[in-house]
Amino acid sequence: MDMQLIQQTWQMWMTFGIVLIGVGFYVLDKFSIELVSAGILATLLVFFQIFAPETSVNLDARSLLSGFADPALITILALLIIGQGIFHTGALLGPTRKLNSYLDAYPRRTMFAVFLTAFIVSMFMNNTPVVVMFIPILSAMALQLRGSASKYMMPLSFICILAGMTTLIGSSTNILVAGAFERTTGETLAFFDPAIPGLFLAVIGAIYIVVFSKWLLPQRPLNKNDLQHSGQQYIAPIRLTANHPLVGKTPVAGLFTDLRMMTVRHIERGSKKLLPPFEDALCVGDILTVSATRKALTGLMSSYPEYLEGMLNVSGFKQQENRTDRIVISEAVIAPGSSMVGRTIEQAGFQQQTGCLVLGIQRRSRMVRERMLRIRLKEGDVLLLFGYVPQIEAMRNHHDILLLDWKTQDLPDIRRANIARLIFAAVIGCAAIGLLPIVHTAFAGATLMIATGCLNIRQAIRALDTKIFMLIGAAFAMGIALQNTGGAGYIAQNVVGALQGYGPQVLIAGLFLLVAVMTNLLSNAATAILFAPIAINVSQQTGIDPKILVLTVLFAANCSFATPIAYQTNLLVMGPGHYRFSDFAKFGIPLILLIWVSYILILPFVFSI
Repeated sequence: MDMQLIQQTWQMWMTFGIVLIGVGFYVLDKFSIELVSAGILATLLVFFQIFAPETSVNLDARSLLSGFADPALITILALLIIGQGIFHTGALLGPTRKLNSYLDAYPRRTMFAVFLTAFIVSMFMNNTPVVVMFIPILSAMALQLRGSASKYMMPLSFICILAGMTTLIGSSTNILVAGAFERTTGETLAFFDPAIPGLFLAVIGAIYIVVFSKWLLPQRPLNKNDLQHSGQQYIAPIRLTANHPLVGKTPVAGLFTDLRMMTVRHIERGSKKLLPPFEDALCVGDILTVSATRKALTGLMSSYPEYLEGMLNVSGFKQQENRTDRIVISEAVIAPGSSMVGRTIEQAGFQQQTGCLVLGIQRRSRMVRERMLRIRLKEGDVLLLFGYVPQIEAMRNHHDILLLDWKTQDLPDIRRANIARLIFAAVIGCAAIGLLPIVHTAFAGATLMIATGCLNIRQAIRALDTKIFMLIGAAFAMGIALQNTGGAGYIAQNVVGALQGYGPQVLIAGLFLLVAVMTNLLSNAATAILFAPIAINVSQQTGIDPKILVLTVLFAANCSFATPIAYQTNLLVMGPGHYRFSDFAKFGIPLILLIWVSYILILPFVFSI
């Protein structure tokens, strides 16, 4: 097919320069993503206002800023809110944590089940919140197996990225590519269009991860913080209510294996006080006094409604079902000269005065064996508090305690976990069967998350990552500038000219490798937006089905394995896995090459080329 020569203008070359400088600033990482993105937008707006090419249109402010109103971006932001709702209600934490009970007897099967769960969820949900939810689970499992978290964290990120290749909403990259495809050609990508080649590549990648993680991933020792569960110990009571998961549990060697992240100091059974080592099975009505870190206590309350119910039941605290305020935990210190000194929590009337519940007491000088409600308070004791935001904030003016504001954090509202699961399932179901377009279902789902109380407005706004918002907006502007000045066509023309003589398979291979390299230097979202129009230009010049080339960009842009900056999930696991920058290159580059070769080999079988 004869190719029409692209008319080169100096504005096209200036656009190349602006894009390359912008990419350079992204890669150098000396300035924030938001600032670099804003700088790119400002430069393009001013440049094309003054030097708009005569042969081009649609380079005004409305066009360059249109990415901020693009349905693809709205879909991504809505899915982030849905993911935050799932995270905030603990809708997935409970079921996955229950797998831990099988870890000692079936470690390999349990680990496989955890990774399989992460994979399946990541197929239908933005994988960033999935990784956030599974990091503490795998950290606890690594500790329980006396292993290193570095063997599990990078595989978690990579497995979720691979899963994201398989459906249209598995990754924000897919949504952006589909949006560019629809804008340019008027055609749409179906929900499961990436599924067949995506699942094949995901299986190949998963096999590589399982086999080679033993040799290519570091074996970094656990930090002291990991071994100590990172924090001071609190004394806290737990009452075993009906249907509590601990009822009927028998001790092993005097200890309760279900509470391995905490120490049972004693058990009150009626008028009896049982001390370790324990021999009898636990019964309904038993009150366990445990010592545990705040992290361990929060993990239990976030994952198992029965533990939260049991801790609140001790003091008769009643949650208000219709209340929409955020539930938080915080810490406060008994002030010098406080009227609470020498009195117990009940004697001080703390709950009646503040409306908040004391979940635990921390005394730095020594470990107390008394039941928490019988401990006489001292100056400097730290109280672990549970309550609604207005009640916690009201304690800033309390003269007897000093509220530690910086230690206040939201507690997953497990009362609405089932609602969040239903909304999530409805969004996925409607999008999968084509009942409504993805942007409609995602936006409706995000609205329902707020309307049903799974999130409030402030929490939903916090889910809207400004880095993603600005990066995608700037990438849209760069893509539009390249398209309308002829830059995208010029790149496509040169790629086609260099590779067309070797056949379409080699041409697609070259495009895949180019996108895969760029996605690890820039980011998968920006790379997808920049290269989707280039791929469509290649299609116009060669006659190859544009859907094949757009899916090539989709899969290649998801190959963000070689650097931690390539995708958010890599950055998330870098700290917990104790990784260095080079660890990603060592483990990720072979995976990229394997997926590249695999994709080229399956091309004739899944596409007509």
